[in-house]
Amino acid sequence: MTHTAARRAPRGELDLVLTPDMSLEVAELLLAGVKAEAVARGLSLAAVVVDRGGNTVASMRMDGAQLGAGSLALDKAVTAASFGFPTAAWATSSAPGGSDWGLAHTLGGRAIVFPGGVPVFAQTNLIGALGVSGAASEVDDACAVIAVQAQGFDSVPEQAS
Repeated sequence: MTHTAARRAPRGELDLVLTPDMSLEVAELLLAGVKAEAVARGLSLAAVVVDRGGNTVASMRMDGAQLGAGSLALDKAVTAASFGFPTAAWATSSAPGGSDWGLAHTLGGRAIVFPGGVPVFAQTNLIGALGVSGAASEVDDACAVIAVQAQGFDSVPEQAS
């Protein structure tokens, strides 16, 4: 799998930023990773992979997963892609009185401020995000991180290299 850094178009053409984005192939591998981890833990989960713009690339809801898990997984993925940080980053700061209080009301009410959504970085480029739902949020988060790292990607910007 080849990852390229953001680059600019050659002179003489429009000055466009060319940036890697989520592919269906990568999205399907991420979903397979979530499924494998869920099966190993005896869970039924839903997962959604979005591109850099928060558009769904691929999704799944395992047999027996909660009916609302797919919608929640999508919102987790959109939040992670929109801000470039795992949704767990706001678990404390978005509480009443916290520095990010009110964050949950952003993104048209779709922002999620608890674990389970992680951005996907290829080298230092944000290419999309993965949201997982259906178990305790910390378990959802662990399954997402394992799936991302298994494909050689990073899930937090500080680790992106």
